[in-house]
Amino acid sequence: MITNSQAVQPYIKNPEFNPEFIMSKSAAAAGLCAWVINIVKFYEVYVVVEPKRRALNAANAELQAARDKLAFLTDQISELEAKLEELLKAFQEAVNEKMKCQAEADATNATIDLANRLVNGLASEKIRWSATVVDLKESGVMLPGDVLLVTAFISYVGCFMRRYRMLLINEDWIPTLAKTNPKIEMTEGLDPLSMLTDDAQVAAWNNEGLPTDTMSTENATILTNSARWPLMIDPQLQGIKWIKQKYGDHLVVIRLTQRSYMDRIERSVSNGDIVMLENIGETVDAVLEPLLGRVLIRKGKVLKIGDREIDYHPNFRFLLQTKLANPHYQPEMQAQCTLINFTVTKDGLEEQLLGEVVKAERPDLESLRSGLTKQQNDFKITLKTLEDDLLKRLSSAGPDILSDSALVINLETTKKTAADIEIKVEEGKITAVKIDEARERYRRAAARASLLYFILNDLYKINPMYQFSLKAYSVVFKDALAKADPADELEARVMNLLDSITFAVFVYTSRGLFERDKLVFLFLITLQVLQSEGKVDPRELDFLLKFAVAPENSPYNWLTNISWGGIIALSKMDAFENLDKDIEGAAKRWQKYTEGEAPERDKLPGEWKNKSSLQRLCIMRALRADRMSYASSAFCEENLGTKYVEARTPALDKSYQESNSTTAMFFILSPGVDPLKDLEKLGRGIGFAPDKKNFHIVSLGQGQEVVAEEAMNIASANGHWVILQNIHLVAKWLAALEKKMEECFENPKPEYRLYLSAEPAGDPAYHIIPQGILESAIKITNEPPIGMWANLHKSLDCFSQETLEMCSKEAEFKSILFALCYFHAVVAERRKFGPQGWNRVYPFNFGDLTICVYVLYNYLEANPRVPWEDLRYLFGEIMYGGHITDDWDRRLCRTFLLEYMQAELVDGELVLAPGFISPPNSDYVGYHAYIDDFLPDETPYLYGLHPNAEIGYLTTVSERLFRVVFEMQPRDTGAQAGGGASKDEQVRAMLDDILDRVPEPFNLQELMGKIEELTPFTIVAIQECERMNRLMGEIRRSLKETELGLKGELTISSDMENLMESLFMDHVPDAWSKLAYPSLLGLAAWFSDLCLRLTELENWTGDFNLPPAVWLAGFFNPQSFLTAIMQQTARKNEWPLDKMCLNCDVTKKSRQDFNAPPREGANIHGLYMEGARWDTMTGGIVESRMMELFPMMPVIFVRAVTQDKQDTRNVYECPVYKIRMRGPTFVWTFNLKTKDKPTRWTLAGVALLLGV
Repeated sequence: MITNSQAVQPYIKNPEFNPEFIMSKSAAAAGLCAWVINIVKFYEVYVVVEPKRRALNAANAELQAARDKLAFLTDQISELEAKLEELLKAFQEAVNEKMKCQAEADATNATIDLANRLVNGLASEKIRWSATVVDLKESGVMLPGDVLLVTAFISYVGCFMRRYRMLLINEDWIPTLAKTNPKIEMTEGLDPLSMLTDDAQVAAWNNEGLPTDTMSTENATILTNSARWPLMIDPQLQGIKWIKQKYGDHLVVIRLTQRSYMDRIERSVSNGDIVMLENIGETVDAVLEPLLGRVLIRKGKVLKIGDREIDYHPNFRFLLQTKLANPHYQPEMQAQCTLINFTVTKDGLEEQLLGEVVKAERPDLESLRSGLTKQQNDFKITLKTLEDDLLKRLSSAGPDILSDSALVINLETTKKTAADIEIKVEEGKITAVKIDEARERYRRAAARASLLYFILNDLYKINPMYQFSLKAYSVVFKDALAKADPADELEARVMNLLDSITFAVFVYTSRGLFERDKLVFLFLITLQVLQSEGKVDPRELDFLLKFAVAPENSPYNWLTNISWGGIIALSKMDAFENLDKDIEGAAKRWQKYTEGEAPERDKLPGEWKNKSSLQRLCIMRALRADRMSYASSAFCEENLGTKYVEARTPALDKSYQESNSTTAMFFILSPGVDPLKDLEKLGRGIGFAPDKKNFHIVSLGQGQEVVAEEAMNIASANGHWVILQNIHLVAKWLAALEKKMEECFENPKPEYRLYLSAEPAGDPAYHIIPQGILESAIKITNEPPIGMWANLHKSLDCFSQETLEMCSKEAEFKSILFALCYFHAVVAERRKFGPQGWNRVYPFNFGDLTICVYVLYNYLEANPRVPWEDLRYLFGEIMYGGHITDDWDRRLCRTFLLEYMQAELVDGELVLAPGFISPPNSDYVGYHAYIDDFLPDETPYLYGLHPNAEIGYLTTVSERLFRVVFEMQPRDTGAQAGGGASKDEQVRAMLDDILDRVPEPFNLQELMGKIEELTPFTIVAIQECERMNRLMGEIRRSLKETELGLKGELTISSDMENLMESLFMDHVPDAWSKLAYPSLLGLAAWFSDLCLRLTELENWTGDFNLPPAVWLAGFFNPQSFLTAIMQQTARKNEWPLDKMCLNCDVTKKSRQDFNAPPREGANIHGLYMEGARWDTMTGGIVESRMMELFPMMPVIFVRAVTQDKQDTRNVYECPVYKIRMRGPTFVWTFNLKTKDKPTRWTLAGVALLLGV
């Protein structure tokens, strides 16, 4: 069956069955055509879509069924999941409950464990902490007193040595606090250090280089705790060495001599640096005052220095250091700074030197010990750190301490470490004991070296040129250790070390000492070595050094009263019991011994020869004071060895070998000596000379400072030599020189050498050479030759054969030149005889001699005959006389030339000295040979003096030796060993004794009422009473004031200190001397002499009648009495006073032979003659007796006559002086009769003395 769609197909396929085509035929047919086409297309689509639509509906139905099923299942799952959630929640809650219970159980177990561990760990601390708690509770009461003491300790004790610190605390502050009302409680036996520091801190300081002695620890404690800037008194540079190690690179070191030092300080203030102002003097620049006083503005944030305002950093720290050993700072400076005395102590230095000895002898031992010491110090620091950490954790643990497991672990670590450390500490202590036992065997060497250094350190008291640094001393010490003789036995090795150290120090030091001080130094060494060994009785030493004895009437003419007084004083000591009786019983033996030429080499009579060397010296001191310098030398030889007294100054080349490019050589000059020639000779031998341009010679003077600095720069850079001569002439430049030396010593060529020369100041007050230049240099003294032989040769050495041949009048020229050389030797060497040689000291030198020779040449060439008178005038009044300021010395100089410059000289017939005739014509070598062959042995006769002059000279040398040694004795030992009184006790005893004997003053008004007629004599008496009143008033006032000071009622002033020192040293205080009369006596003898003068004055003023014989020495102003004699006669006879003079007749009587005064003039007594004696038999001056230095003059009748009646024939114009010092103590001229030529007594230095 054909379907409609098939039937219609032919039409559809017909191309013309198209609505658009049919439209052209019929519009209705076109519509029908379009409908057919669309129906056919619809049908075709429908046939395809309908089955799919049916399938879709079926799928949707299936989907809906599936969704319904899914919704059902989903509801079931949700219900199940809700049930599961509930079950899981319940399960988790159960698990959590279980975990909580388990954790609580674990925590409880841990807490119990921690508690047990904490309790066990702190158990050992309980006792200590309990005691500490008790102590802290008690200290709450004591704290104000303790803090007061500690703050005073920080503020005030720093400038004192340790002994005075202890005295201040224990004998002043603590007793004072104990007496306060209400009482200020304080801890008994409090050590200030215990409140300020601890062992760990001290150990850290020691590791940084701080010496281990207590004083150094105190110094470090004060320095770190002081609120004021610390000012370190640090002469040995111990403190600054520690500071530099402590702060290291953080320390800014500045010197006031550096350029732009203020800029560096200002930067440091702003940056908060630590600044060390190094090597300051006794004053600092005024511009630093605001900094020292911390004068801050703008609420303490700004410091104003000058006109500049600088931000002040709170961390800024300022330290000051001085090398001065005993500086005197203004009170303002002391208020702004805390003075801390870092001066090395004997014990501290001994410990340091012991380390050096052991390091040299047993380096293994010292290395082990230093390692052990550092380890022990580290242990202390570790323990302290752990303990502090533990306490910090305990204090910050909170309420539940058991919750801090780190605390307990730290505690256990601490305890374990502490236990380990304690074991190691104990092991270390055992090792340390063994090490110390081994080290102790070397201690004697260190003790000796320390003792020697402190002797050296005090030598500046003799002469300020004698200054030595610890650094330089250490070099000598180490060198001595290396050069000590080896030995198999340790004891022998230690003895060798002792000898090597002592001798090396002696040689090193003595080459820089003047000849007269070398024996002083050696004697000091010997005494202190014996004292350290306990071989010196202080009473015997006191007798030897002070010899404060009262004269006793001697039963023998070979013993003076003062000698017998010494024997009596010695006999009162146990060791010398019955000495006086033994001398009385064996007088001849003792006389033979005493009058021996060198008794110090002879054995004492009887059992006395078995006494100790010091005891024998005491006996010799009483018998022969003039031989004491030789006896002291023998004493040193006996105790130390022969090499010490035979030691000679090392040659210059030996000293050069010890020098280096950073150590200067310093020549201490004497008048007439120049080391330059010797130095040039040494230099040429090594290859240094001025003509090679590598030896620079600069003589300092105005404008030469720049030349010197340039020479030093060139020399240090190129390894040259430079000598700066006479640096004492440029005082203002010396500080710059010291700085320049430091600059050139920083990095010089090894060949560089710096030499300096200077003359010492005549008085210590005028000393100008800086300490820094002196103490580190190798010092060498240069002195003119001693003795006639050496002087005469040295004088001739100034000339040559060419000099002798240069004059046409050769014979005259040679003979006068030789006489001039002899004259120069005489005038130069006479200086050693003190005032008997020359009244004053003159700097005669070889320049004077050479100028005289050239003047001689010119005058001989210009005159046909020798102009003797002209030559004597030129030599005596101009060349040598130009130095002379005393008229009596000028007379002496003229007299010598009168004796030597005579016509007989040319003929070789002039006697220059007893046994020495002027030489015949010869050549240069011949004159030297003549001196060797014919010059007599050294004796004062060569200088025109009596041999007694040498006794006087030797006595003076001995007295100076003992005076200086006594002044150098240590005074900080309190009561002397063997029962001697302390310094304070001796001073109090002397003070009380003198006060009891000071009389009441003269009542001048009452005395004036007694006078009937005001004669010149009564005026003198009244004036003397006024002077006596002034003196006694000052004595009474000063003693009363000092007495109150000693009782603590007045502050001790410098005047009181000086008075106490004078009382102790047996010196007359300066304040008394100014109001008194010249005297060389010690204080005890001086006051006895004063009392005699007082008695004489009281007897005279009783009735104002002139005594039968007046004690001229008893006057303050003896000239006034002698003038009064002339005034009395002038008034009586109406003669003009200016035409009058005194005539002196020496009687044959003594004072006791006169009962009444003469009708005219006066009898005077109490005068002594020096250089000769008065012979009553011949009535004139004659030669002295041996050993009789100051024979007493008989009574002299002095009357006034007119000048034309004065007898001037056969008289010696004899000067009268108050004391042996002569010079400024001149009184009058007495014409005394003589049968010899007066010139003999002029050359012999004969004079009358009012007191000896």
